[in-house]
Amino acid sequence: MMEQTVSKAHGSAVTLAIRCIRWLDGIPYTLLAIPLRLAVANVFWSSAMVKLANWDAAIALFQDEYRLPLLPPELAAYMGTSIELSTPVLLVLGLFTRPAAAALLGMTTMIEVLVYPQAWPTHIQWAAMILVLLARGPGKLSLDWLVRRKFFGES
Repeated sequence: MMEQTVSKAHGSAVTLAIRCIRWLDGIPYTLLAIPLRLAVANVFWSSAMVKLANWDAAIALFQDEYRLPLLPPELAAYMGTSIELSTPVLLVLGLFTRPAAAALLGMTTMIEVLVYPQAWPTHIQWAAMILVLLARGPGKLSLDWLVRRKFFGES
């Protein structure tokens, strides 16, 4: 008798797990892409805001800490901040998402390799989110999707 109760409970748990997995598998990518786009945008936008809050400190950071090879600190600061200001806007709108993601993946790689190699646990999280956006795009709630639908007839 006890074995039948345990067996039924086990069967119910397995059935529930299967239902949950099927439900999770059914979540449209579009709904998953939105928090990815917002999370990545927030990381880089926040960084730009810190730099803009004290531009002299930002320049000093590029001179003293970042020290990117081949680029003067002022140029590197302007370039980095420009990317950090423009790509988050594109990600939030879902416009030119893949090029924006590619730029941010390049920036993340440079930060990891040249500036903060010990911060790889954070950078791998950024890279994972960016890679999903690069590979799968912004989803249907985006300007990219509207453009593709209007000009290329995709649905």
